[in-house]
Amino acid sequence: MSHKRIPKRKAAIAAGSVVALGAAAILLPNANASQDGSSDDAAAAPKTLKAGDASDLASQLSGLLGDAFGGSYYDGDSQQLVVNVVPGDNNNVIVQAKAAGAKVREVENSWSELQDGASTLKSEATIAGTSWAIDPRTNKLLVTADSTVTGAKWDRLESTVQELGSDMATIKKSSGTFKPFVSGGDAIFAGGSRCSLGFNVTAGDGSPAFLTAGHCTLGGNEWSDSQGGQPIATVDQSTFPGNGDFALVKYDDPATEAPSEVNTGNQTVPITEAAEATVGQQVFRMGSTTGLNDGQVLGLDATVNYPEGTVTGLIQTDVCAEPGDSGGSLFTQDGLAIGLTSGGSGDCTVGGETFFQPVTTALEAVGATLGAGGAAGGGAGDEAGAGEEAGAGDEAGAGAGEEAGAGGEAGAGGEAGAGQEAGAGDQAGAGAGEQAGGDGAGAGAGAGQDAGQGVEDNSGLTESR
Repeated sequence: MSHKRIPKRKAAIAAGSVVALGAAAILLPNANASQDGSSDDAAAAPKTLKAGDASDLASQLSGLLGDAFGGSYYDGDSQQLVVNVVPGDNNNVIVQAKAAGAKVREVENSWSELQDGASTLKSEATIAGTSWAIDPRTNKLLVTADSTVTGAKWDRLESTVQELGSDMATIKKSSGTFKPFVSGGDAIFAGGSRCSLGFNVTAGDGSPAFLTAGHCTLGGNEWSDSQGGQPIATVDQSTFPGNGDFALVKYDDPATEAPSEVNTGNQTVPITEAAEATVGQQVFRMGSTTGLNDGQVLGLDATVNYPEGTVTGLIQTDVCAEPGDSGGSLFTQDGLAIGLTSGGSGDCTVGGETFFQPVTTALEAVGATLGAGGAAGGGAGDEAGAGEEAGAGDEAGAGAGEEAGAGGEAGAGGEAGAGQEAGAGDQAGAGAGEQAGGDGAGAGAGAGQDAGQGVEDNSGLTESR
């Protein structure tokens, strides 16, 4: 087996060196500046933050506020972190939150109370086809029922939500059906199943590996990069259903290069670290069926009751996905690894709800790292410029064919890279097995679906809708 089974410039989805989420350390130096409750205007004014920095600050403030913390979200228009606080006797923590740069909003429900509400739903309304997530923008639990929840099941769910109260939870119907997004066709394969590679990582023993969705491994333990091809990787650990939907799959060849980037077809985006999701944050999803799509994070700590079982601790978004996109990467414009595609309802025509496994949780559970100078980081430095080549004007369209797919077999990738919006459907799906699944492991297949057309650098991802 070649040591370049997944070449640097043809890797479909990959992740780079990760460091501890330390941005909050520089965001909180003045958090104790006004212990007596006074504060000057400059200290109290909300800071303008990038979404990644806002996520770090939110993690710090959740501990600072304790029982008064009611969640937080990112306001993309003002580029500010909004922190929910339950009013109480201790005004000092509110002063500190403002001094740290957050915009403080008084709410009724604390985060722990919302979690208690979610526990009630779990014990009384665990019904296939339902989900719930904490939505800090409304300070409520967002409960969703798909089209299969009818009759007595709907009555039971509605009754439980009513018991929680309208100030604690809201309920809505979804026209689709909640299911894991797995199918038969291209990208990474096991038996008759097709999924998408998420992020390349370094396993705890230093060997190269990748993350994908746990439910994908139900298709088999040995995975190949082309339909019917020789196995290149073997499942090491997998979780589904239960406390997540993730799997660690180790490459069989220890010399496999696993570059630190996401190939969107028109460009490669270096992934610099893993980060927690923040509600309101803009995110991009890459998958082998529908290519590049974007949207916002809607809720955290989501529970989804799939037909196969209940999965907890997920991220809820409005980013579309379809069968075969499972396991694919959810990331930000500035190169943060956020999630792995799990499942949901709808498709990329009508939309719907989509759920993702947090990357940070998966890394901790399997004992892996994103890069950190190990095997998975191989080539991250010298190949960081690949994004410049792939996204630079003429080369963005011309290069997509050879880089997004499987080398010489990238027929679908070539058409997709030329900007064909139908590439993700008829062209990417139709010949996916032979054309898009090779060394690219899932990038070229959907590259044509508005995959960042006209992007000229790694920071130029645009909305695909």
